[in-house]
Amino acid sequence: MRTIQFREALREAMNEEMRRDESVYLMGEEVAEYNGAYKVSQGMLDEFGPKRVIDTPIAELGFAGIAVGSAMNGLRPIVEFMTWNFAILAADQIINSAAKMLQMSGGQYHVPIVFRGGNGQAGQLAATHSQSFEAFYAHVPGLKVITPSNPYDAKGLLKAAIRDDDPVVFLESEKMYGEKGEVPEGEYLLPIGKAKTVRKGDDVTIVSFGKIIKVAEAAAEELAKEGIECDVIDLRTIRPYDHEAIIESVKRTNRCVIVEESWPMSSISSEIAYRVQKDAFDYLDAPVRRITQSDTPFPFAPNLIQIAVPTVEKTVRVIKESLYLV
Repeated sequence: MRTIQFREALREAMNEEMRRDESVYLMGEEVAEYNGAYKVSQGMLDEFGPKRVIDTPIAELGFAGIAVGSAMNGLRPIVEFMTWNFAILAADQIINSAAKMLQMSGGQYHVPIVFRGGNGQAGQLAATHSQSFEAFYAHVPGLKVITPSNPYDAKGLLKAAIRDDDPVVFLESEKMYGEKGEVPEGEYLLPIGKAKTVRKGDDVTIVSFGKIIKVAEAAAEELAKEGIECDVIDLRTIRPYDHEAIIESVKRTNRCVIVEESWPMSSISSEIAYRVQKDAFDYLDAPVRRITQSDTPFPFAPNLIQIAVPTVEKTVRVIKESLYLV
């Protein structure tokens, strides 16, 4: 094991897969000459050259379409969007081409492609640069959606995504690119669709994913000081998500609280709450609860940001309400 940054883990995953398979290439805004907007692709142009590390114009719909076409013809593109907020422009190609091609072609055309880049709020970037897109893309059949929360998961899941024969939406956070974590020296892959229990407890199940898992873990730490032990599940993958892991936990804890970075309406937490009450209703001792971003465009003012986002304090309060302690 060594300790490396989140961005370095992503870079290692891409480097290893590009060395292993000549059909893998990277394209996107500033990925080559500038070494990536967040330096994820640093040094890759020097090793792989301009035919496999390709700078694009700021034209997400255009280069996403080129990548989809190349995937249909035998290549395995990695498309980096500087931010998923910009990739709204590429949604036509992601949803109408990549996600639907296998079904529309009667199984004749796979689209082995990874769309990746920064997702979610990162501080004072205002409403149009602060959106979380997990639910947006998880809504679409034909897409796999991954949101890693640490460097170890980022590398193992990105390698698995690159080798997958279906289109994968890989959602990172620019707040996490500099964060460090332990990553093995050797090669490894993580299975898509398998959650990880990051903390064991018998009093309540907390489900979360991406960078907001840190809020869930911090809340669990605070509650442990009062003798309340939480089972904390990091989904890792949003579509498909590990429903069995959640149900198994809820059957033991009899309570479920979901912490999500995005808006409440039609969210990942909505789906999980529905399926938990459907499949584990008889085990629940309290209603399923959730903590989400406020149902508003994301604010710019720091004091309003604190009101808008899930916090440790909010999470602790909701968990205590679930336990009927307040």
